[in-house]
Amino acid sequence: MKKIVLLMLALAGVAFANDGESMIKAYSVVAAGVGLGLAALGGAIGMGNAAAATIAGTARNPGLGGKLMVTMFIALAMIEAQVIYTLVIALIALYANPFL
Repeated sequence: MKKIVLLMLALAGVAFANDGESMIKAYSVVAAGVGLGLAALGGAIGMGNAAAATIAGTARNPGLGGKLMVTMFIALAMIEAQVIYTLVIALIALYANPFL
């Protein structure tokens, strides 16, 4: 399965190729998609770990539940900011491509 995906990614540029500029655009689309996918995956894993740790901490000491929730929301905002930064970079690569 991995070989098929890598082959499809390698041939994506050839499928869209008319000249060098369209190949750069095609590879930018592939890179933006892969980058956003990896960023979303990492963000989801980080958010899941933060939520699990908060739930475990609240279960151990219910009196600290409020402080743990505030800390968790701050951590979730920072995790989500990383994903948004990746989105901004992907949009720059797609619409204001510096490689052209």
